[in-house]
Amino acid sequence: MRVFVTGATGFIGSATVRELLDAGHTVLGLARNDEAAQALARAGAEAHRGELTDLDSLAAGARACEGVIHLAFIHDFSKFMENTEIDRRAVEAMISALEGSNKPFVGASGALLVASGRTATEDDAPAHGAMPRAATEAFVLAAAGQGVRSSIVRLAPTVHGAGDHGFVPTLIDIARRTGFAAYVGDGANRWPAVHRLDAARLYRLALEKAAPGQPLHGVAEEGIPMREIAGAIGAGLGLPVRGITTDEAPAHFAWIGPFVQLDAPTSSAKTRETLGWRPREAGLLTDMREGGYFG
Repeated sequence: MRVFVTGATGFIGSATVRELLDAGHTVLGLARNDEAAQALARAGAEAHRGELTDLDSLAAGARACEGVIHLAFIHDFSKFMENTEIDRRAVEAMISALEGSNKPFVGASGALLVASGRTATEDDAPAHGAMPRAATEAFVLAAAGQGVRSSIVRLAPTVHGAGDHGFVPTLIDIARRTGFAAYVGDGANRWPAVHRLDAARLYRLALEKAAPGQPLHGVAEEGIPMREIAGAIGAGLGLPVRGITTDEAPAHFAWIGPFVQLDAPTSSAKTRETLGWRPREAGLLTDMREGGYFG
């Protein structure tokens, strides 16, 4: 299958491109600049010039291929609402180009959108229905009624592995700056996690096998207590570990503070059963100890 991949040179996207190529697919990757185009060429993929705001280019890339995996997102949390709107328009452009084709479209969402405080499943709808990214997820799933074999992968908030620049490295930087690794309250709240290579395999399986309108969970570990993550950071940096209060969290953690306090255990049992996905890479705490997070 020829697959159009957005975010093809990113943290998850580059692993997904490699997974697709190794499985015998060909890849047309979205490239914003010469550097990205060259990286795709080195990987053995073809480059398609454009960016998320270039809707005509996105639609052309989708029409030129037999399936789409959409992984690109502008990760600037200071402009989150603006960036989710850009993402929504990009998704609409690509899905419109696929209407009536029965081609697969695999989108990306987040497990943190689903109900917190209990173990979320694939059958749960996003708890925060007014959030733009939740609305985009709903649009992708609804495209199954427009002749698109659309699915969505709700990724764990912690996607880890070589090149990680997400939540865990942010927490490590905060610990370095403040002199201790922190969690909020008793630190019993849980974060799900998945290795980037396991996430890449899931995207490939979703492309090949997901049913129309199927939500999937990219979660290898249902929930790791935040105090254990803080403990791994403390051990890796040789710093003390301690709990702080809810009132202290905003000043200590800044923008990541609300996420650090979420309790979001998430199951991927249905995803594993329907697609035969079996995560096999190192877990988060092992990867933090052995994967170069403190180098």
